[in-house]
Amino acid sequence: MVKITIVRDDKSNRIVSFAIEGHANYAKHGEDIVCAGVSAVSVGTVNAIEALAGVELPVKMKNGWLSSRIPSAADADTDAKIQLLLESMIVSLDTIAQSYGDHVRLHDQNLKER
Repeated sequence: MVKITIVRDDKSNRIVSFAIEGHANYAKHGEDIVCAGVSAVSVGTVNAIEALAGVELPVKMKNGWLSSRIPSAADADTDAKIQLLLESMIVSLDTIAQSYGDHVRLHDQNLKER
């Protein structure tokens, strides 16, 4: 199972970190569309933050694991861009979790756990 954890600041609701771990085991290695979807969304978001906000997130990545602590941006506009991209990632990952709930679990304090 893929476990996704989103951590937010209690006061501002700002996303401060995320972690994605595990394998969906939906299909054989190399054919698992659930793992591929989660990977595409999460890695794509990290790349989009760098390309569109100009911020390189501190990322830890290895087989079946991706995590990052989200630094506060130097200015409010950049921070807003980063947060919007991360919220978009959560929407996409939640959609995958709704469709493949036996293989993906998303925990975000703003959403009912799926």
